[in-house]
Amino acid sequence: MNNILFMKAKTYTLGICLLLFMLTGCKEQPKTVNQQLSTNEQIQELYKSEIEQSIQALDSMSVLNATSDKIEAYKKARQHFKTIEPVLAFVDQNNYKSLNAPNILQVLEEDATDIKIRNPFGFQVIEELLHEEPLDTILLHQTINITRSRLSLIQANTAIELKDYHIIWLLRNQVVRIATTGITGFDSPVLGQSLTESQYTYKTLLTLVDLFKDEFSSETVYNDLKASFETAIEVLNHDFDSFDRFNFIQNHTDQQLKLLIKTQNDWQVTFPFEMAIANTAESLFGAKTLNVSFFTDYKNDTINLNAKAQLGKELFNDKLLSRNKTMACASCHISDLAFTDGRKTFDERQQRNSPTLTYAAYQQSFFMDGRAGSLEGQVVGVAENHDEFNLPMDSLVNRVMKHPEYKTLMTSLYTNKRIEYNIRHAIASYVRTLSSFDSKFDNNINGVEHTLTQAEKDGFNLFMGKAVCATCHFPPLFNGTVPPNFTDTEVELLGTPAENDTINATISDDLGRYDVFNTKEREHFFKTPTVRNIEKTAPYMHNGVYNTLEEVVDFYNRGGGKGIGIQEEYQTLPFDSLNLTTEEQANLVAFMKTLTDADFSTKND
Repeated sequence: MNNILFMKAKTYTLGICLLLFMLTGCKEQPKTVNQQLSTNEQIQELYKSEIEQSIQALDSMSVLNATSDKIEAYKKARQHFKTIEPVLAFVDQNNYKSLNAPNILQVLEEDATDIKIRNPFGFQVIEELLHEEPLDTILLHQTINITRSRLSLIQANTAIELKDYHIIWLLRNQVVRIATTGITGFDSPVLGQSLTESQYTYKTLLTLVDLFKDEFSSETVYNDLKASFETAIEVLNHDFDSFDRFNFIQNHTDQQLKLLIKTQNDWQVTFPFEMAIANTAESLFGAKTLNVSFFTDYKNDTINLNAKAQLGKELFNDKLLSRNKTMACASCHISDLAFTDGRKTFDERQQRNSPTLTYAAYQQSFFMDGRAGSLEGQVVGVAENHDEFNLPMDSLVNRVMKHPEYKTLMTSLYTNKRIEYNIRHAIASYVRTLSSFDSKFDNNINGVEHTLTQAEKDGFNLFMGKAVCATCHFPPLFNGTVPPNFTDTEVELLGTPAENDTINATISDDLGRYDVFNTKEREHFFKTPTVRNIEKTAPYMHNGVYNTLEEVVDFYNRGGGKGIGIQEEYQTLPFDSLNLTTEEQANLVAFMKTLTDADFSTKND
């Protein structure tokens, strides 16, 4: 059980405990420390109280007979859970994820010898069970009991000790969580209470700001931050489908991120390290919003990084790296096509086409089946694949070191002697530069230009709301890496057909993630790709079955594979039609085309 904090450096935990022991043992304590301890006690009291009320509401569901009464009790339980979400999600990320997980079978694949299959539980599962006909009362009560037991466990075993920088992280995470999953309907799949629930979480942020009032030197910053949260609560009092998410993010989310910068400056906060969201993030869709080094295991290798990326670019474009010297990385990842290959499949030996490398850095798994854990690992996969470079890494190293220019650069840029690692790192460093965040959409939502049409704005609002696209393609990356922690990249079963056929459709014979560990529950699962630069990356899906974005939207609108007659037990898409009008579908396409980066928007036009 998480006893203290969500922290990446375990040494800080011991230091905090020792510091608190020393401080509480002194007769005369500085006022700021007394206030800090008192504030943590108040947060802990709020934390336990809300969890207790959620448990009581869940317990009441078991003695109520009418389904409508059970639903009302569930809403109360959910309200208290969401009220404490900002704190729970920060201090106990794993339990929060379990309690708020979608009603989808959980498959945990650490390696071939450690595969766990778990039935989901928690609030989303309860919500869906309550709306099934006939009501499965036995399964419902089982799920309620597991959920309340987990709540009881964390209530009894969580000690909250938050420092000033933790509060800033917590506030920032929740502001981003509301904008990226809260207002999208991600965790209220049936009742559609996402906007109301976002109001609950904002009220908790207000409570926290009040508890830390004495930290503020500037009354203006304190009042502005509170006013921003209060205004957001008012704006969220709106129906789900017509809510203007573009306006909300531009005028509320981004305003709050800027105010948090002022807050941390006012508090004179010193951060021990950076999380996925940069400590200086001022907008949701900013080029510097995310800390790209968070997404690599090689965070310390930053000396001469630009020169290393330039070396990586040269290696990326050099056919020397393949056995027959006929293929380079650039052979499959063509820059003018947003680093895809423009084919249904790369050649007759491949089942899949080449995914875009733009924004590839911001993931936790790589290749379409997620079999590699880093960009550096992906390089090895390509080199040793018989249908790609077909050159073992030791042979590739020999070739590189026999090249005079590469040898000089390798020895001058890297102080270590791990040449294989250095080659992989150089190429990966280049790929990490292929994310500019300067599309028409980015520039408009950041106020750099004002060129979006109403159809394009409507398309974004549909993407984030009624069309439920953003519940899999999460902003700001529009890929499957889940904000605000960005520690998981999701895989999905869409039911992609072998041919563009809505009458006699059969599923593609590519088993996707299954081929990694032969886990049956992962047949036909693929990683959720980014929608950024999608205008340049046709044809679509892993097998290129769709040639246009209009065809892709039609597939989703029908309900994915099941909507065209493909029966897959574990399909992760909603089965029902989205009931989008022809105009709404066109607006969705119009929005997606605004995600083309500036470097590609003028090419091949």
